[in-house]
Amino acid sequence: MTPQTADFRGLSVALATPFTSSGDVDMKAFRALVKHVAEGGADVLVVLGSTGEAATIAESERNPLIAACLEEARGKKVVAGTGHNSTRQTVAWTKRAHELGAHGALIVTPFYNKPTPEGLVAHFRAAADAAPGLPFIVYNVPGRTGLNLTPAALQLLWQNEQVVAVKESSGNVAQIGEVARTLPAGKTLLAGDDNLALASIAVGAEGLVSVLGNMAPRETKQLVDAARAGRRDEAVKLNNRLLPLIDALFAESNPIPLKAGLQMMGFGGDSVRLPLVPAAEATRARIKDALVLAGIEY
Repeated sequence: MTPQTADFRGLSVALATPFTSSGDVDMKAFRALVKHVAEGGADVLVVLGSTGEAATIAESERNPLIAACLEEARGKKVVAGTGHNSTRQTVAWTKRAHELGAHGALIVTPFYNKPTPEGLVAHFRAAADAAPGLPFIVYNVPGRTGLNLTPAALQLLWQNEQVVAVKESSGNVAQIGEVARTLPAGKTLLAGDDNLALASIAVGAEGLVSVLGNMAPRETKQLVDAARAGRRDEAVKLNNRLLPLIDALFAESNPIPLKAGLQMMGFGGDSVRLPLVPAAEATRARIKDALVLAGIEY
């Protein structure tokens, strides 16, 4: 895949990383989850994103997770999260993901440092120079990074030929609409929040990077496909059915509730890495009730 042929439209699922009770990566459960999501209809599998707790994944754990995802992907595209607030680290991780065979890199805007637009341009240029030809999805999530990628700054990043898509998780529908309005030809806007998938697609997004898709890939895929095809009544019906579960999955910091839900479905335990702690009982109860409302077996 090259930037010119990259296609990240449709449903992408930001995969969780299951852990054992002792805190190690549960590779058996991870492989089962990847298979479940791929066979459930996801178009793209994202490993080592925020949902995958990439911030607390050890260096030695990254390559095996990317390799396992590629092995279990059932021919689906695999995107690896390679962003860091250090450009040097981003460069190293992006280069390695390319070498391992990932089809793209999800690169979050650098957190904590608060770079200027010119710094962002240089950051992504360095990553591109280290992994020539690898398509990039820019990840804008100001709630986690402390930096909002404005539509104006994004216009500068679009000039990088390897930046082919943006995952927009600002939560601001007006901003998402402006990104869509100013989107250059050949670039792709992806919704970054399950609860705004329908609204984002309505204003011009061509897909969703989903947390919900870990638990309900088929239903989430149906929602995205219906919204993209303009089947409004079907999309609204699906959205209404899934919203209680989406809300439950964000009752605490992601992926705390998701891990509890995946445990209910048999995909590993509910362990998260400190400073995160497992879900409260009230959150677990909400997830159980929402699964029933959504008609999802567990």
